[in-house]
Amino acid sequence: AVGLGRVRLPWPCREHLEEEQLLDGRYRLQQVPGGRVALPVLEEKLGQLQLPQEMPCGLVHIQDPVPSRAARRRPPAQGLRDELRRLLGERWAEELERDVPRSWQRHGDLILLSEDSFRAAPWESLGPVLWETVALALGARRLARRGRVLPDGMRSPSVTLLLGQDGWVEHVDNGIRYTFDVTKCMFSPGNITEKLRVASLPCSGEVLVDLYAGIGYFTLPYLVHAAAAFAHACEWNGHAVEALRRNLVLNGVQDRCHIHHGDSRQVSGATWPRSPRSCVASPSLSLFFQLELRDVADRVNLGLIPSSEEGWPVACRVLKKDTGGVLHIHHNVETPVLRAERAGSDGEVQHPMEDSGKEVVGARIRPEWQRWAEATAARIRGLLAELHGQQWRTSILHIGAVKSYAPHVHHVVLDLECRPTLP
Repeated sequence: AVGLGRVRLPWPCREHLEEEQLLDGRYRLQQVPGGRVALPVLEEKLGQLQLPQEMPCGLVHIQDPVPSRAARRRPPAQGLRDELRRLLGERWAEELERDVPRSWQRHGDLILLSEDSFRAAPWESLGPVLWETVALALGARRLARRGRVLPDGMRSPSVTLLLGQDGWVEHVDNGIRYTFDVTKCMFSPGNITEKLRVASLPCSGEVLVDLYAGIGYFTLPYLVHAAAAFAHACEWNGHAVEALRRNLVLNGVQDRCHIHHGDSRQVSGATWPRSPRSCVASPSLSLFFQLELRDVADRVNLGLIPSSEEGWPVACRVLKKDTGGVLHIHHNVETPVLRAERAGSDGEVQHPMEDSGKEVVGARIRPEWQRWAEATAARIRGLLAELHGQQWRTSILHIGAVKSYAPHVHHVVLDLECRPTLP
C-alpha cells in the first residue's frame, strides 16, 4: 500500500484526501518511523494528488498495511469484487461479475480458485496485475486455479499456478499435518467425516495395509490417532509418494510405516485367482501384482473411488489367513431420487448428504447402499474361499456416506469383517 507520511496531526491532510476521493478506505492510518503518521492513498490515483504547501508530506510504501475496521467486517467475496471493480473502473461489466468466485479453498498463504473463475476474455488483458489484486484482496501470497481431474488413473489434479514460485502447502486436519503440492496431488476436505471416524477406530496393536495411500489421507489417522502398530502404504503416484514421505516425518510416525512405491508399467507374474473381474489390466493393479505382501494385515483400507474393486483380490491376499480382519471398502453408489423422497414424507431425513459434501447426522442407509454392501460381501467371501481353499464368513459392520460425489451419486464406505470358518 502507498501512504502519505506526515509529521504532525494527520487530520487536515485526511480531510483533504477524503474530499478529493483519494483516501484508501481499506487500510488504517499507521505510525511509521520518525514520529510520522501514514495515511493510505489509492495508488492508481497518485497522479491526481496535489496537496497544499502547508501540508508537507512524503510518499512511503508499506509492505503489510493494517486493514481498516470496515474492511475487516466486509465479507471476503464482497471485498474481492470491490477490488476488481476498482481495478477495472469503467470496463467493469455484468459478464465479469458472474466470473468472480464466491468461494475458494485456502491452504495457508495459497488460495485455490475453482476452474470456472476468471475465464472471460477481458481478464486476460490485465496480465499479472489481476492475480496480484486477487491475492491482496484475499490475504494470500500465492494463487492457483483448479482444472478437471486428469483421466490418468491416479486422479491427478490439473492445477495451474497463477502467482507464486511453487504449489507446496500445509493443511491441518484433526491435529494431523499434511503437506502436498496442490499442482500435483489431490486433497479432499469432504473426506473429513470419514477421517474422523477412522481416527476413532480401536486399532491398537494392529497392522494396516492401505492399498491407495495417496499423501496419507487415511494412513495417518490410523497411525496418529487410532494407534495402529504398523502400516504398509501402497501408492504408485510418485508425487503422492513424496508428499507421503514428508507427512510421515511431519507427524513423527515414519518408523511405523513402510511405503510400497510401484512402477505401473511393470507387471510381475504373480499367481492369482483368475476371475473375470480380478484380472482386469490397469496401472493400479500392476502395482498390486508387484506387491509381495501376504498374510500380514488386520485391516485393509481401499479408499479409491469411483471403485476399489480391482484391489479386492489383493486385499484378500494381505489379510491374515488364520484370523482374518476388516476391509474398509470405498465405492460410488448411484442413489435414485424417488417421489416420496422429493416430498420428504414421514418426516424422515431424506438427503443424507449436503451439497457441501458433509455427512448429515442421522442419515439413514439407502436401499441401494445396502444392496451394494451385500453384493460386495458375497464377492469378497468368494474371493477368500478361492484363495485359501476354505469357507470364510463376512459380516457387515458399518455402511456410511462419506460425501456427495455427483448428483444422485454418493461416496460410500463399507466396513466388512472377514473371518475364516473353523474346519
